[in-house]
Amino acid sequence: MAVRGRFITFEGTEGVGKSTQMKNAAQTLESLGIDYLVTREPGGTPMAETIREVLLASRAESVHEMTELLLMFAARAQHLHTRILPALDAGQWVLCDRFTDATFAYQGGGRGVSKERIAVLESLVQGDVRPDHVILLDAPVETGMSRAKHRGELDRFEQEDIEFFQRIRDTYLERATASPAQYHIVNAALPLEQVSASVAALLTALVKAPQQVG
Repeated sequence: MAVRGRFITFEGTEGVGKSTQMKNAAQTLESLGIDYLVTREPGGTPMAETIREVLLASRAESVHEMTELLLMFAARAQHLHTRILPALDAGQWVLCDRFTDATFAYQGGGRGVSKERIAVLESLVQGDVRPDHVILLDAPVETGMSRAKHRGELDRFEQEDIEFFQRIRDTYLERATASPAQYHIVNAALPLEQVSASVAALLTALVKAPQQVG
């Protein structure tokens, strides 16, 4: 019987280098002989990717915050139950670009949806499933947005004002401070080589740490 894999999520505001560090983490696990799956949210399955397109598309119509929240969890339900949980049960480590922390940060901190409403959907969709570890790539909002603008056309979220992203960053840091054993803050404002070294060292330490049960 396979030992359950570990669920590692990468979080942060725009432009902090999540995609780069996801690749770095995958290479680190591969070098350590760990079987892994790389995925993302919203998305991760064909149906969830379709929902992602709806969520990110710029549009003239105003998107109500509850519409956005429910679509996020609809994509998450499909992703979690058809891809993430089967991989974990098979013994794979799952590296996921964003998960429910992003919902608390973006829809909660950014849009102002109450934590209680988000928590109800979290429980409904996920039961007791939570990431084993959250790697929070943190940088000043101005730094991240400057990087994001060089990536090309901005999606619907990236077009928000700087105050929106400051609320998101603040929410991430609050959550990390409240659960220091689960969250690992990495200074993403440092040079790339230093950020990558920190993430690789963190993943290596997690591989060597005993698996927690329960």
